[in-house]
Amino acid sequence: MNSDDLRLFAHIVRVGSISRAALETGVDQSTLSRRLAALEAELGVRLLHRSGRGVVPTDRGARLLDYAKAVAGLLDEALAATQEGVDGGPAQLHVAAQPTIASMLFGPLGKALGARYPRTRLRFVEGLADQLLEKLAKGELDLAILYLPEHAGALQFDLLLSEGVRLIAPADYPAPGGEIATGRLRDIPLILPSTHHGLRLMAESLAARHGFAVNVALECDGSTGIMKRLVQQGCGCTLLPLAAVIDEVAAGRLKSYRLLEPEVRRRVGLVMGRNRVLPAGLWDAVRLVKAQVNGLVVSGEWPDTVLETAAAPAGEASSA
Repeated sequence: MNSDDLRLFAHIVRVGSISRAALETGVDQSTLSRRLAALEAELGVRLLHRSGRGVVPTDRGARLLDYAKAVAGLLDEALAATQEGVDGGPAQLHVAAQPTIASMLFGPLGKALGARYPRTRLRFVEGLADQLLEKLAKGELDLAILYLPEHAGALQFDLLLSEGVRLIAPADYPAPGGEIATGRLRDIPLILPSTHHGLRLMAESLAARHGFAVNVALECDGSTGIMKRLVQQGCGCTLLPLAAVIDEVAAGRLKSYRLLEPEVRRRVGLVMGRNRVLPAGLWDAVRLVKAQVNGLVVSGEWPDTVLETAAAPAGEASSA
């Protein structure tokens, strides 16, 4: 079995006729029939039902067709990748991030990528980590910037930065703003996502280390905006990075408390899709992403963050 035979088989199925496929591909009809017969003999199954009206795939042929299309697609992508000049960038680039990261990074990154690759079709995707990891596995994304958990897992990533996690409270919360001991969370009703989300898992881990159970006032799997609105309405407090609430804190609509003893931080890493041919220029795009992240952290535009330059182990992304 080879890729050319799979392409020819897929073409025959698409046009529904061996004679028409021969005309369109420029392959002699007898040669095409012979190669198809050899493919069926190698696999030991009949791939096509033949009739006076043409051909249709058998059940086994339909199964092979899915693989034939996938192989043809990968070969086309590989050809395009090798023919593209790195200086011109990839034909398309799909970059994803979780909501808070996206709000900080997508603006400057879009401007930088657009200037660097004016002919590249850019797509930005915002979502939760489990959604983005699924898209990475399917080859629908080239890069994703995600929050990482405390414990190592199977996913490979490049560590970018760490970001402080704050207790976010209503504007009339009685404690003075600034700092609060992590252990005091035992007495604070929290608004958190449900148990499979990374932010909830982080809260549960913090509570376990400090010897108490999380006081969940309300579960909310909605957007960060909804979480903030619930806090403003006095439904409880929540845990978020400062970047997610900086405008509301500056306007006096919310209060922010740094969690200490020790300081609570989450790491952010860059993950690349691994089950597809990498588009030309991807490594240059990765360097550009890292440069934008570095600039935002060093300038203070991404608040409460610290660059992480140490080599990162394999890790598994969170879902918040």
